[in-house]
Amino acid sequence: MRYVKISKQNTYEFLERLKKIGTLYAPHKVSEKFYDFCEVDDVKEVEFDYQRTIRPPRRFFYPEREVLFTFDTHKVELYENIPSKEKHILFGVHSCDIVALRTMDSKFLDDQPDPYYKVRRENGIVIGISCLPDEYCFCNVRRVEFVDTGFDLFFHELPDGFLVRVGTVVGHKLVDPYEGELFEEICPDDIENMSNFEEKRASMFTTTGNWDTLRYFMEMRLDHPMYMRESEKCLGCGNCTLTCPSCKCYDVQDIPSIDGRTGERIRYWDSCQFRSHGLVAGNHNFRETKLDRFHNRYQCKNSYCKDTTTSFCVGCGRCTYFCPAGIQFKQNLMEIAGYKGGTT
Repeated sequence: MRYVKISKQNTYEFLERLKKIGTLYAPHKVSEKFYDFCEVDDVKEVEFDYQRTIRPPRRFFYPEREVLFTFDTHKVELYENIPSKEKHILFGVHSCDIVALRTMDSKFLDDQPDPYYKVRRENGIVIGISCLPDEYCFCNVRRVEFVDTGFDLFFHELPDGFLVRVGTVVGHKLVDPYEGELFEEICPDDIENMSNFEEKRASMFTTTGNWDTLRYFMEMRLDHPMYMRESEKCLGCGNCTLTCPSCKCYDVQDIPSIDGRTGERIRYWDSCQFRSHGLVAGNHNFRETKLDRFHNRYQCKNSYCKDTTTSFCVGCGRCTYFCPAGIQFKQNLMEIAGYKGGTT
């Protein structure tokens, strides 16, 4: 892997030049407490130091709502709405969200790739950035706190800028034109500073240990009292899944126009926590109760993704942070597995 360095001031200039390649998105502070990925107008408004965004990066490749195609029943014709091939750059993606994008790839880019997702993914550039955890983060026990693939560039914080790992050919092409101007070679002090940052970061996690056995306990303790107790608190709002960076559920509907002959087919995010999610023909619901839906989500998020060699949950903490009922996902998992205190 290739390593270079960039100063903070040159980073702003680099962001300006990225805007000439395609649409640039980066974390912005959107309220007193919350952050979100927004299109960059003023590079000085980009937030480098944040814990999590309200909406996950997956929405840039798998939108909340999209038109798959339009149709005309009189002509018996379909008009596919394949996305534009315009480049879009995501700057400031955390390692947990990068791994979550790889879990999305495992489902949408399999032996029958989703053409809409594929076009956006092929024309997307992902630039990661290091972060410090808060009490909601547990990406370390999911083994995704340091990512070695899935990014084009990754920025690691230094006292005087960033140490940049170049992860792909696209990443090399982003760096090469500005080597010696914006980017420079790293020195031993930069390596030491990165090491110190990673050591500090590791010490800040409130949960430690090995969670590789968790999914087996989840399967064996389906009757654990936690499910009944916590599902009774659940509002069924779907915040946990809609903010999750690796949830893939969607629904598809045909929306006819008022002329009675044309219309469009749309795909939009669904949630396994919605009662309607399990509703099928004949008014049968295979997950009728909140308890059923709770079981499903906990089993799904903690199942194994062979493509990333970890669980589908990446430990970002969004589901707890944005839960209006105060349901503590991490603590509930520790309770089921029998993990004590903050360690396993």
